[in-house]
Order: sequence, then C-alpha cells, then structure tokens
Amino acid sequence: MYEFSPRVQDLQQRLAAFMEAHIYPNEQRYYREAEALGPWKVAPVLEELKPLARAAGLWNLFLPASEHGAGLTNFEYAPLCEIMGRSHLAPEVFNCSAPDTGNMEVLARYATPEHQERWLKPLLAGEIRSCFAMTEPAVASSDATNIESSIVRDGEHYVVNGHKWYTTNATDPRCRICIFMGKSDPDNADRHRQQSMVLVPMDTPGVQVRRAIPVFGFYGVPDRASEVVFENVRVPVSHMLLGEGRGFEIAQGRLGPGRIHHCMRLIGLAERMLARMCQRSLTRTAFGKTLAQQGVTLERIAQSRILIDQARLLTLNAAHRMDTVGNKAAKAEIAMIKVAAPQMACQVIDWVIQAHGGGGTNNDLGIAAAYATARLLRLADGPDEVHCAQIGKLELAKYR
Repeated sequence: MYEFSPRVQDLQQRLAAFMEAHIYPNEQRYYREAEALGPWKVAPVLEELKPLARAAGLWNLFLPASEHGAGLTNFEYAPLCEIMGRSHLAPEVFNCSAPDTGNMEVLARYATPEHQERWLKPLLAGEIRSCFAMTEPAVASSDATNIESSIVRDGEHYVVNGHKWYTTNATDPRCRICIFMGKSDPDNADRHRQQSMVLVPMDTPGVQVRRAIPVFGFYGVPDRASEVVFENVRVPVSHMLLGEGRGFEIAQGRLGPGRIHHCMRLIGLAERMLARMCQRSLTRTAFGKTLAQQGVTLERIAQSRILIDQARLLTLNAAHRMDTVGNKAAKAEIAMIKVAAPQMACQVIDWVIQAHGGGGTNNDLGIAAAYATARLLRLADGPDEVHCAQIGKLELAKYR
C-alpha cells in the first residue's frame, strides 16, 4: 500500500474536519441555491465558505509550484482531491475546481508577467473564474485535430472565430478570461501543429455566451456547461500562449494533472455513495428482511468496494508515475484511470440508485447529481474510446 507523508496526513485530517463542519451541512442549501438562482448567478453559500477555507490554510492545494500553491506533488495531492470530491460543493470552496485549476497551471507556466498579474493573481485569490474553450458542436471533438475554430494573425492582433460548447464556467458572472483553442496554421502537414491557444478576455467585443447547457437536467452543479460563439474577436498578439502551433503541447500538459484530479474526485464521490447504499440497506426492510440481508445487495456492496479500491490504487500509481517519470512516459497509466474511474463510479452510483428505489432518481441525497457527474466524465477530457485506443496501441507496441 502507498503511504503518505506526515504533512499530507495532517492535510487529510484538516480537510476531513472542514468537510464535516462546513461542507456536508451546507450541501442541501447549495443545491437549492443553484436550482433557484440558475447558472448565471453565484450561489451565496460558495462565497461564504471560501474565506473559511482560506483561513484554515486549505486553499490552492492543487498547484505544485510552491510560490503559488502548497507545493504538493500529484501523488501528495491525490488523496486530498479524493476528500474534496466527496461533495459537489467542496472543490470550488477550496479554490481547487475545474477548469480553473488547469487554467491556473497554464497561466503559471506560459503567461506573461502582465497576464499573470491580470488573471492568475485574482484566480489564485478566488476573486474571478475562467473557462476553457475547446469542444465544438459541429465536429467530433474527441479528435481535437477536427477543431474548426480559427486564430488568424492580422498585424498586431489575432482575429478569433469559432463556435464552442461545453465551455465550463462561461455563464458564471465572475468569469473573466477564456483559454481558446483553434487553428492558426490549418494547412500545416503536421496535424498536431495546426492548433494554438490564445487568451481571450470575456468582455472582448464579439464574445457571445449564448446559453447554459444542462447536464442531465442539472445547471451549474457543479460545472456550468455553456455554449459560446466567438465572432471576429480581436486580441493582441501577446495573448498567444507559448507560441503558434503549440496548442496540443499545452493541452497535454494541462490535461494530465486534470485527469488525476477528476479521477480522485470521482473516487471520493463513489465512496460517499457507497456509504449511502450501506446506510440505506441497514435501515430498509423489504419482503421480511433488511436490504442488507438480501444477497443481491451484499454482492453489490462487495463489488463496489472492490471497484473503488482498484480505481484508487490505479490512480495513485498513475500519480506516482507522473511525478517520477513525467506525464509523457505515464500516458498509459493516465489513460487507464480515465477509463476505469468514471466507469467504476457510474456502476457504483447506479447500484446506489437501485438501493434507494424512486428516491435514488431525485436529488434529495445528491445521488442523481453524482451520477450525472460520473457519466459526464466518461466523455470529458477525452471519451473512453479514445483512451482505450491509446492503451491498446501501447500494449500492441510491446510485441512489434
């Protein structure tokens, strides 16, 4: 088994205590506010809890660079991410929610000092939010080389045009900056050098946030999926990140840690849902026996424990590999967890729904929102099929 350092164990205990004191008691309020206010407003409970998390020293734990964050490795952050993942409310409260985490890493690595002052600094302070525009409705975005959005140089500006969706956070009134991916060199023979990433302030003329997109009926819980159109949006050439044609390079560096975060959050969510199933099965009677005494329930509880522990160990192994040999060398391990963790969570939560009967399909206990999140993450950061294809090719290469 993996062992964590005393510092990580201390952070685990402090995070767990904060969750018990502030997160779990406010979950129903969070869901009510999100539903009542909608995706274009901010749930007040979020802004009330953030100062408490910051005062408790549980802020920006995700950033590996100690000058900006806690200086934790992927392996050290993973168990903390699992605890935060137990609730949809938690990640943003600790300023550790997607896509801001990935965007902050990109800004910390590639943005100019001026842009870091303008956007990274307030993001680190939790004062603004950001979005990442890549997926498009008109093409199969699972193959990012299909992306049709354009980034065209015009003197000292780039002109940006594109139709994006599932651009998380765009409807958030605090969203100030977008990292936009599009083609700056569509005729390049190397399809992975056609793409670039550019910074687009959300108040730039031509940026139109068309609508919020529900995910299985949920708006903004926790992600604010949005449809955004960019029409002749002009940004200075200094807004180009890293250089023209390096969009894929940035994307791979950004998505590796993000996939670890998503998987560990899902493991925490699945643990919480398994607890719901166990509690339910011990207190409900059907056909003369508690659900816990029914063979099918025991089987599902056992299989859930096996699946969760398998996913956790696989994810911790991927995090360890990323820290020791780098993201590129760990690509097989990263791809494996991106398939295993969402599939695990979907299966476990489906059994939890079954144990709760009709009550499992509403959101009184956060079960429906948990399933929506798990199912979405079989697509986000690349669908299962893409990761399986990569895993299969890497495996076959051993025998060629």
